[in-house]
Amino acid sequence: MSQSIWFKDATPQQLNEFAKGTISDVLGIEITEVGPDFVRGTMPADARTFQPMGRVHGGANVVLAESLGSVAANMLVDTTEYFCVGLEVNANHVRGVTGGTVTGTARLLYQGRSTQVWEIRLEDERGKLSCISRLTMAVVKHGQS
Repeated sequence: MSQSIWFKDATPQQLNEFAKGTISDVLGIEITEVGPDFVRGTMPADARTFQPMGRVHGGANVVLAESLGSVAANMLVDTTEYFCVGLEVNANHVRGVTGGTVTGTARLLYQGRSTQVWEIRLEDERGKLSCISRLTMAVVKHGQS
């Protein structure tokens, strides 16, 4: 087993409780696994996340990607001194998803003093890539703008 990259460990249950009442909760996003160097979660492909053509909306994919990356980024810092917020997110939607569950996995690409870069892969239930996203996070000291 790999050594953990996290500053502080958290369980999926703790992370899901923290997200209650947020957009993640509204879209049915759940953290399902925290590995030594990744965070994994799911989002239903249903009416909450569809666009009018019956496929998962690209914006819903981006919410899943940013949610997973944001959780992971904040687990990487001492949250008594710092917090992480999104600077930029991009996504390439490569395959439509018409039902079931979308699973996303966030992995660290770069960690600096003031920024982090995460890659988030979204897959359908068959394990086929549906979206690839990159998220850049700012590491902010409490009390700074």
